[in-house]
Amino acid sequence: MRSPAARLIAGLAALLLLSACDRGAETSTETASAAPDRGDDGAIVASTAEDHLPDWLSPTDGTDPARWLAGREAGHPLPADAAAVRDLRESLDRARSAFVEDKRMIANRTVQLGQMLSEIGKTESYRGLIDGLGAIAALRGRHKSLYGEMCQHYYNTRAQGADHATALARLEARERPEIAAPELPRQPGGQP
Repeated sequence: MRSPAARLIAGLAALLLLSACDRGAETSTETASAAPDRGDDGAIVASTAEDHLPDWLSPTDGTDPARWLAGREAGHPLPADAAAVRDLRESLDRARSAFVEDKRMIANRTVQLGQMLSEIGKTESYRGLIDGLGAIAALRGRHKSLYGEMCQHYYNTRAQGADHATALARLEARERPEIAAPELPRQPGGQP
């Protein structure tokens, strides 16, 4: 059992990882000495990954985020017309209208969240994460939400012991205070 201070430190560390997603991709692209994604004039040229799955989608990556995400979940590249790709494309399209981030960043943050959940033994499908968080963000109407921030709140709630549905309900209660948030199960020592 972690102390409240340890949980806070773990949560802050996870938040830093989520916020650093773009910077790491840009740095690795820009520091590669003989990078194939630079033109003759040194400008970065969009690249695409058709036969391999990079760890992250960089700002210049031309890979379809839905195809990359579906391939990451499957463990190998999938054709663009695969059902899983189509499903994730629909999920990303819906999420994009509710969040500030673009589809590439939503895909990157979803993989990060999936990895963090896996580390604590609470795996979820990428589509379930995107659709669940997107449905909550849609409650804000024309005011878009930050996907990374919502991922962090979701993760913290899951790390405290909530299941997927309870974590989503608690996030919805944050957006709509008139809804009573479900209680987290009590752990030994009286802490949720």
